[in-house]
Amino acid sequence: MRFIPMFWLLLTVFTMSTQIVNADDNEFTIQPGDILHISVWKEEGMDREVLVLPDGTITFPLVGTIDVKNSTLANTQNSIKEKLEPFIPDAVVTVAINSPLGHTVSILGQVKKPGTIVMSGNMSVLQAISQAEGLTPYADDDDIVIIRRTEKGKESIKYPYDDITKGKNLNKDIDLKPGDVIFVPTSGLF
Repeated sequence: MRFIPMFWLLLTVFTMSTQIVNADDNEFTIQPGDILHISVWKEEGMDREVLVLPDGTITFPLVGTIDVKNSTLANTQNSIKEKLEPFIPDAVVTVAINSPLGHTVSILGQVKKPGTIVMSGNMSVLQAISQAEGLTPYADDDDIVIIRRTEKGKESIKYPYDDITKGKNLNKDIDLKPGDVIFVPTSGLF
């Protein structure tokens, strides 16, 4: 009887640690730091794990270097297939994310577990705070901000923590983007 609970525990841990995102997920965009698994059916030397470089490019045999930053998995799959066409007509290409390491957010300040969080899908600020095990008793929940890089520079977004946790304005729970920083300041003593 001890075997069955241990089996389910191992199965759960294995399932959580292998978060492969398939090309059917059109909302997922590739970011620098992600590790892709690219394979070409019936081509032994073309089954590889590829790191997306900081400039957003990857290198793949016969294809060379291509820019994949902010591209969906399906678009990347099609780009590789097109570039392989002169060498392997009708190639069947599969692109998946082995590790979404480019999809991280940071949470700093008065949370119980500050640090970097890998987003395995869409994540809101409240979910990130939950993954950081919540706020400390010293947190100033009225002044939580999200720092986001945009084309114009850095943007600071005020987060309405109290309203959301009281069930008001639930639609204002901000969806995070890769690279966002959540800062929870310390409450003043007076």
